[in-house]
Amino acid sequence: MNATVTAILVLAVGTYAFRLVGPALHGRVELPDRLRELLAAGAVVLLVALLATGALTEAGGFAGWARPAGVLAGALLAWRRAPFAVVVLGAAGVAAALRAAGVA
Repeated sequence: MNATVTAILVLAVGTYAFRLVGPALHGRVELPDRLRELLAAGAVVLLVALLATGALTEAGGFAGWARPAGVLAGALLAWRRAPFAVVVLGAAGVAAALRAAGVA
């Protein structure tokens, strides 16, 4: 077995174990309030990091200014509670307009 298949199998078993442990320990383990706050903050930080990576990088380098501007436009529309289709089309439209104008 090569290393890739081994890694996939190890990750699959680990994921299955985590899924089993959650329901098995529910109600038996009480987390302190401070730890719950840290876990919630950690989830937010992880999502922001994923967003920043996807919005700012491409092939290991900077993605250019059009993509972050489109993400920012989509975020502003979502913040203003625009419908999902408007958010997606607005973000794509801003990025497309900037690329058409020659902004990379």
